[in-house]
Amino acid sequence: MIRKRVAGHDAELMWFKSGHSDSSSGIECVEVAAAPGGVLVRDSKGASGPRLGFTRTAWADFVPYAIKS
Repeated sequence: MIRKRVAGHDAELMWFKSGHSDSSSGIECVEVAAAPGGVLVRDSKGASGPRLGFTRTAWADFVPYAIKS
């Protein structure tokens, strides 16, 4: 897991990216951050782009399915 803070309007968020993500080989990933009231997901290639938001409950329901894949 790679942790990094980002500059800008969401500088207070700690984004996490899978350690399996390797931009040098073209393998990209998503980044996830805990936010007030939920969880945000963004494309690691477009960190300044749009975010997808989930409630904490929805995220907790989704994670077990994502891990199996």
